[in-house]
Amino acid sequence: MNSRWSVNRTLACLPVFLGLCAAPALAHFPIPPKKGEIGRKAVQTVVPDFTLVDQNGEPFQFAKTRGKLVLVTFIFTTCPDLCPLLTAKFAAIQRALDENKRGDYVLLSITTDPKRDTPGVLKSYAERYKADLRHWSFLTGSRKELAKVWDRFGVMVRKSGRGEIQHTTLTTLIDQRGVRRFDYYTDKWQEKEILKDISDLGPRGHS
Repeated sequence: MNSRWSVNRTLACLPVFLGLCAAPALAHFPIPPKKGEIGRKAVQTVVPDFTLVDQNGEPFQFAKTRGKLVLVTFIFTTCPDLCPLLTAKFAAIQRALDENKRGDYVLLSITTDPKRDTPGVLKSYAERYKADLRHWSFLTGSRKELAKVWDRFGVMVRKSGRGEIQHTTLTTLIDQRGVRRFDYYTDKWQEKEILKDISDLGPRGHS
């Protein structure tokens, strides 16, 4: 009887053990924010224009978002922890904006793993979260192209030989003139906090 219980317990623990063995290849180790960059931070930084590729394989030019509020975050699709949470928060924000009949916004999820996150992969990822792609784009490109964008936003990205990816967990709100107004670090911010900032910026981008 004890022998049978021992075997059953071993079999029950096996999937957990295998999961732990596989986890490091996809592990996400967020780079801690610098001192003073915890939570929400008001900023006034102009975002230079850039062009990447969206989930449909089409060029996406940031300059064409002028006149709209833009919320940007950085993710990769194989991330097992923070990135799915950030994407789920974006989905909730999109639902709230649509319920309030706001069409003057753009959500951008920019990959930190261009090798794996092709347009097709990003499109499948977007569908998983029921993203409305009329207002939400998932962007990729070459590592060289993305590195310029990461640098402009102050996002650090590191990749180890085992496939582990580290990146700054940054979400930022950009006004209709292309100026970053609020940065949100880590995953501690709440959807209602960003929705309030969007509301406060108003239809003309004035707080």
